[in-house]
Amino acid sequence: MSKSNAQQAVGANAEPRLKIYFLPNLLTAGNLFCGFVALTKIVEANPAEATYSASIRYALFFILLACIFDIMDGRLARWGGSESPFGREFDSLADLISFGVAPAFLVHRIVLKDVFVNHPEVGWFIASIYLISGALRLARFNCLAAEAGSGGTKEFMGFPIPAAAGLVASLTLFLMWYDDRDFPWHRWRYVLPVIMLFLSVMMISDVKYPSFKSINLSVQRPFGKLVIATLFVGLILVLRERILPVVLPLIFTSYLVYGFIRPKVSRKFRAEIEDGDSDAAEP
Repeated sequence: MSKSNAQQAVGANAEPRLKIYFLPNLLTAGNLFCGFVALTKIVEANPAEATYSASIRYALFFILLACIFDIMDGRLARWGGSESPFGREFDSLADLISFGVAPAFLVHRIVLKDVFVNHPEVGWFIASIYLISGALRLARFNCLAAEAGSGGTKEFMGFPIPAAAGLVASLTLFLMWYDDRDFPWHRWRYVLPVIMLFLSVMMISDVKYPSFKSINLSVQRPFGKLVIATLFVGLILVLRERILPVVLPLIFTSYLVYGFIRPKVSRKFRAEIEDGDSDAAEP
């Protein structure tokens, strides 16, 4: 056997090396860390203590921060051409903690635990429905992504679990903000388990949602859009304590509703929203 043939034989028998890209996976680790801190704050929250509301707000903040990390790691991987099976699996594991376990613990802690005092197992069962649905959603996503290949897909089947967690967290933040204005939130908080169960169904449904992966932020945009976006960001930063508790639930709710009306809108309007380009599709 020649030297070249021997090298080929050794290469064929060698184990394939994992493609682990540093920066995208570092952001995914940040997502996972935020989920862990959120869980810690939820467990530490004691209604009998004055720090109860602060602990819940910290948990909500870290769940929403995990959403930002989740958006950044995927987009960064696509921009740098560093998508890999390892990154996809690691991202799903982090998502299950930050967007599955943490919101389920949250709703159980602030609602279900008080409702089912005499039958705590019922509360845990309701919370587990959301968690299991989220896990099934992530497993299905990984299978579909593997079939689609490196090109990925422009749409999700079922409501994405980060958006579901963002909706639960932002609605809870809104109710607490509502309570600070002397409007009792104790009655309204009972809608959270209902919304959580509805989101559980939506995550495993066949309703399709845009992934917004085709939006290219580096291309040229009309000057008017730049001005509007700049003013909006500035308004959020200046009035964040008054605006964010209202704006965030509206954003996540709009995305949820869009999945239902999406098949009924024109291709041109859909392309303008999902691709950021009104000329991307014919009317």
